[in-house]
Amino acid sequence: MNTPQERNANARAQAFEAVRDTGMEPTSRVSYHSDGRVLVIGIDEGSALEAARRLRDDLAPAVLLTSDGESREAEGIPIIYSHGREPLVEGHLGSFLVTLQVGGKTANAATLLNSAWDAFDLVLDLGLAPLITAEWPPVGYFAPPFGDPDALDRALEALSDLKGEFEKPKFFQYEPDICAHARSGIRGCTRCIDACPAIAIRSLGERIEVQPELCQGGGICATVCPTGAITYAYPRPADLIRRLQTLLHHYREHGGEDPVVLFYDDEAGAEALQRMAPLPGQMLAIEVEELGSVGLEVLLAGLAAGAREMLLLDTPVLPAKVRRNLQEQLGHAGSILQAMGFPRQTLRLIHGGQEAVLTDDAMPAMHPQRVAASDRKRATLFAALDHLNAVAPSPQSEIELQAGAPFGEIHVDVKTCTLCMACAAVCPAQALSAPGDTPRLDFIEGNCVQCRICELSCPEHAISLRPRLLTEPQRRAEPRVLYEEAPFECVACGKPFATHRMIEQILQRLDQHPMFQDEPSRRRLMMCENCRVIDMFQGTGGGTV
Repeated sequence: MNTPQERNANARAQAFEAVRDTGMEPTSRVSYHSDGRVLVIGIDEGSALEAARRLRDDLAPAVLLTSDGESREAEGIPIIYSHGREPLVEGHLGSFLVTLQVGGKTANAATLLNSAWDAFDLVLDLGLAPLITAEWPPVGYFAPPFGDPDALDRALEALSDLKGEFEKPKFFQYEPDICAHARSGIRGCTRCIDACPAIAIRSLGERIEVQPELCQGGGICATVCPTGAITYAYPRPADLIRRLQTLLHHYREHGGEDPVVLFYDDEAGAEALQRMAPLPGQMLAIEVEELGSVGLEVLLAGLAAGAREMLLLDTPVLPAKVRRNLQEQLGHAGSILQAMGFPRQTLRLIHGGQEAVLTDDAMPAMHPQRVAASDRKRATLFAALDHLNAVAPSPQSEIELQAGAPFGEIHVDVKTCTLCMACAAVCPAQALSAPGDTPRLDFIEGNCVQCRICELSCPEHAISLRPRLLTEPQRRAEPRVLYEEAPFECVACGKPFATHRMIEQILQRLDQHPMFQDEPSRRRLMMCENCRVIDMFQGTGGGTV
């Protein structure tokens, strides 16, 4: 064992043996029940009926044809026609609702086919284009490419096995209190909704809902979530980080050098990894449920722990939404690393083959640091970034970032701001606050996720955003005053209750209002709430209370 590659390969084997029994915190489960009621949707009667015949030994098939015809049975298989109108298909394994427009009314296809049914357990879609367009369609829905007999055979085989009780992990956890989706009717962050390849996330006004039956565990929702309101639960990022740090520690302890970490998923990624064999001795390949679940807090924690590079193994089956959002996240991280003097390609997607060959464009040798892995995403992320900046070739105090980055500050136009505090009232991340009784707006930059809710809620359009990263922990965590003004005191009792600018704007806006043309009425606008009520009942027109 004389060559570096041999020493590294031995260290790798020892390191994986050390983490072999590292446990992951168990997650809850999602259950499905299927009685085998399957709907075959097609445009051609011959092919749809043939598919139904092949399924009826194991399942209870029915056929819906989008062509013209009269409802009937063929060989005991019920058939209905939609007369050129495409049905609407919604749901998941054990509960697919298929509806049609019949005579100007919406009808349940299951009831039309069998009066005892209200839904289908399974759907085989043989149309020219899938009726469900999600990149990851729901469990129990199959839409083999039109005219592909091999794909049809695979779909029929899979369908035949989907009768009975099934379960899968619940892949996510959601904390609505820190979600930046919306506040007070103002829409903010939609990153998780936009990124989900299963279309399993929807808006419920002030919060979002992840539908566990539709969720396929892609994990990209948690990766793009700026606050950590959605976290991946299989495994949790904190568990993955601890396992990663332990692996790197034991690799070095056993004489390994220049470790490179490669994450791959457990299906297509595992196949691609086999084609890359033999791996270089220092490449530590870690299997994850889904590639999209590996967030920046994991990748940066790996670099802080001494990894030379952190790689993600891309495959052709990776959903386009997942790939696009991973690239965006890696782009933000690359800008930060580059500003610190590190190679920006240290974090990247690779496609296997020649791209996986190690290069010299990697992290320099530096003191490794274990990051305290917690369930608070931003705390973990900042801890990793702080260590990297401390050992960087070019340490920075602040780094400019592109629009869309989840870090930054806000600017307040003091010429137009009235300190109405609408922004502080709606901020989901507690980045903005109005402390004490003094008209003052404070800002904690480390909390800001650039969701734009403050900007959109400002009635004076006085707020603008500036994406950047503060790398000094104290500046990031300390409140700073964005705008402060001396309070306006009630003309009757002297109580501070507003700002001079707010009163000036109210008087200006009501200058032509017929109810505020006399001096007593205008003076009432300069009173606090209690004095205003007393004055109205006394009818004094602004006398001393």
